[in-house]
Amino acid sequence: MGADPGEVERTRIVRWGDPKANAAAGRTMAGIDHLRAMMAGDLPPPPIMALLGIELVSVEPGVVAMAIEAGEHLYNPIGSVHGGVAATILDSVMGCAVHSRLPRGRGYTTLEIKVNYVRAITEASGRVVAEGRVAHLGGRTAVADARLVDAAGRLCATASTTCLVFDLPGTTA
Repeated sequence: MGADPGEVERTRIVRWGDPKANAAAGRTMAGIDHLRAMMAGDLPPPPIMALLGIELVSVEPGVVAMAIEAGEHLYNPIGSVHGGVAATILDSVMGCAVHSRLPRGRGYTTLEIKVNYVRAITEASGRVVAEGRVAHLGGRTAVADARLVDAAGRLCATASTTCLVFDLPGTTA
């Protein structure tokens, strides 16, 4: 089956800054300062944010919010935003909420994530916003949770994560 000859081809161009430079800069500052530098435009966002169109909305100690416009470029084969996109923004806000509480020289990585999808996300959902919050920050692990809501404030998904917290190589805390 071929494409409809009257169909307009869609194009998306993605540009991003040097992720290695961002990571190197991040090693010299506390997590909250690193995130705020990205939000202010002093450091480029990570390429995944540019690729998907995720915007860093707010950064407070232990609480981070990001938003994404639900568009057809994020659709799966059945005509809704792919669940992996929702999982990605939820993982991002939870990880960054943990990052916002870490001192210089400390890093994190996701050990596990659980997502509960509540409703489909489509273009009609508009701008969806995810907010992640730290529930526990220990010396080796952190726990966080998140909510994703659509432009009308309706819950689309929830998530929880456990992160490993560690000293970054080549830095001293």
